[in-house]
Amino acid sequence: MRTNLRIIDPNVAGIDIGSTEIFICANDDGYKSFGTFTEDFILAAEYIKKNNVNSVAMEATGVYWIPLKDVLESEGLKVDLVKAGDANQLPGREKTDGADCQWIRTLYQHGLLRSCFIPEENIRELRAIIRLRQDHIEMASSHILHIQKAFTLMNIRLHQVISQIQGVSGRRIIEAILDGERDPERLVLLCDKQILKNKREEVLKSLNGNYRTEYLFMLQHAYRGWDFYNELIAECDSTIEFWLKKNNNSKPEFNNEKPTKQIRHHKPKIENFHGQTLKLMDGKDLSQLPGLTDYSVIRLVAEVGLSLKEWKNYKRFVSWLGLSPKRRDSGKMKRRYKGKQNTIAGQIFKEAAQSLLNSKSIGLGSFARKIRARKGPQVAIKATARKLAILYYNAVTKGNDYVEIGVKRYDEKAKHTEFMKLNKLAKTLGYSLNEIVVHQ
Repeated sequence: MRTNLRIIDPNVAGIDIGSTEIFICANDDGYKSFGTFTEDFILAAEYIKKNNVNSVAMEATGVYWIPLKDVLESEGLKVDLVKAGDANQLPGREKTDGADCQWIRTLYQHGLLRSCFIPEENIRELRAIIRLRQDHIEMASSHILHIQKAFTLMNIRLHQVISQIQGVSGRRIIEAILDGERDPERLVLLCDKQILKNKREEVLKSLNGNYRTEYLFMLQHAYRGWDFYNELIAECDSTIEFWLKKNNNSKPEFNNEKPTKQIRHHKPKIENFHGQTLKLMDGKDLSQLPGLTDYSVIRLVAEVGLSLKEWKNYKRFVSWLGLSPKRRDSGKMKRRYKGKQNTIAGQIFKEAAQSLLNSKSIGLGSFARKIRARKGPQVAIKATARKLAILYYNAVTKGNDYVEIGVKRYDEKAKHTEFMKLNKLAKTLGYSLNEIVVHQ
């Protein structure tokens, strides 16, 4: 028996976006195309309003949708960004830009399209700066590789002796070499006292190299490139600090009772960064969660917002992050598959989970190593990231404080759980198990 789907809202429009042209279907008579200049977007908004449209749906196509969404919303139109996968063409349908916008409108009329998560305007502002800062960090790291390459060509093995060539000692030596210093005895004295105490002879040997002109030229450009991107990172830090002060202006101060977790890599140069982050999260110290720092929290805020009210429960949250197990069951066939979704927020949780694999005092690290032993590091990182995302969701939405139980307590709890499972199995066979306490 065939039934027709009920139209929920007839006064909607569908838009298909391209790099040079957009296609709008605002009525049953067909579609109309516009250019992608700002004046074309304004004309498109006027055309949509003439057709008595209440809301507009368009696919998330690269970054082309952002300026169009801004113009349409400034004209008072409600805009829903929808997932491209939900608007796939049916088999046998014509696949053109004009047909796409009509199909989007049809699905939107029947309520068959899901809206994408778009944070508030102030969060989008933070997101743009944070993502730009991450881009600068990646570009700066590429120049560190160029410095190492130049050193290798000169047979200077400094980067194999000290842990961070971009540290204070490494920078002093690089700048001295570029200023003309070649004596290893003088260069080694530029190192930190701790390095001189433990690795003086190794550093001395590593600085005896072949200082050819072309290799020094490569080193100079690589170091200048690294320094340039660090200046850009500092400018991003100033902008983030201004954003934090603006958004925390009306919020009360919170006492920092717990010790502040240190940020080991890429720490923003922001005054009272922990205190500002604490105010932003209304006193919730999310940096106490394992693997997360204040910078991780700011990056997550830029991706998922402050309240997480868009997700009704943690299951929907971890599913949106791309961290939940994927299943495709049919009859007796139960299969897992790798989802295509890969969000930046999910990647942040994965980075935090990866740092826990070698932790010696955190219970979640013991869980990660246990999964790694059975299913490998990739599954372990994803499973640990999922647990960490659940802790983050509960801390933000319910205000739950995280209490670290430690590796020993976690192992004892896991051992007791295994005992209960074995005891249950033994009872089905008519036996019972007694737990024996072994005193060491």
